[in-house]
Amino acid sequence: QVQLVESGGDLVQPGGSLRLSCAASRTIFNIKTMGWYRQAPGKERELVATITGTSTNYADSVKGRFTISRDAAKNTADLQMDSLQPEDAAVYYCYVYSLFPRRDYWGQGTQVTVSS
Repeated sequence: QVQLVESGGDLVQPGGSLRLSCAASRTIFNIKTMGWYRQAPGKERELVATITGTSTNYADSVKGRFTISRDAAKNTADLQMDSLQPEDAAVYYCYVYSLFPRRDYWGQGTQVTVSS
C-alpha cells in the first residue's frame, strides 16, 4: 500500500523553479513532522527541509531558496524550490513522522534534474 505519494519532479534549467508535493495517505494518523530529504548519486541521503506545526527547518544549502509548507487538513506538504542549481539535482523523498504509532514513513522518491 502506497502511503506517501510524491509529485513534481522534473528537468529544469539552472536558476529555475520547481514545486514538489507530497500527499500522505489518510491511514497515517497523528502526523508530527513532514519533510523532504534528497539523495544524489554516490551521496548519502540528506535532510532538505522539515515542518513541525509551524516550525520549519532547512539545510543550510537551501536556506533562502526553498520553502516548505504543509496543509495538515489534507495531509500534504509542498516544497517550493527556487534558484535551483546543478548541485540540487537528486532524488527527493517525502518523509513523515507520526506519533501514534511512532514511526517514519518514506515516499518512493521523485527525480529533480537541474541542467542546461
